[in-house]
Amino acid sequence: MDREQIFGILREHRGKVLGMLCGLIFGLMTAFLGFGKALFIAFCVTAGYFIGRRWDGRQGFQDLLDRLFRGR
Repeated sequence: MDREQIFGILREHRGKVLGMLCGLIFGLMTAFLGFGKALFIAFCVTAGYFIGRRWDGRQGFQDLLDRLFRGR
């Protein structure tokens, strides 16, 4: 199997590969840090992703805070 085939498989199954990597990382964090700490880190990463996604969408930070804390 050459490099192009591997990259083709990775492109075709990007979601599965990303999901497996996330599961692996969470499993390792749980083994080394414990479930509570690993869950807290996963929550912070998820929150950071959603904040960054909104920021990339060119929506203002104040609009983001209003939506988070006023429940719109």
